[in-house]
Amino acid sequence: MSKAAKPELTDPHLPPLPATYEAALTELELLVGQLESGQMPLDQLLSGYQRGAVLLAFCRDKLKAVEDQIQVLDGGQLKPWSGS
Repeated sequence: MSKAAKPELTDPHLPPLPATYEAALTELELLVGQLESGQMPLDQLLSGYQRGAVLLAFCRDKLKAVEDQIQVLDGGQLKPWSGS
């Protein structure tokens, strides 16, 4: 699959993206719970899946941007996280 298949983040027909990574992740987690419940009608499943794909791409882009900034700060090397 090519990069061209990436969901469009700026489609005017879709709800706007959340302002932060944390808000997008929260929305994505709620959406996954709804999708996994098996209680959504088919048309809502499709739109929910599409929204989830957009939110996932948004979160990945935010994480990649932070990773890139960390590499710059660490002189081009991504160091393992020690957790402390």
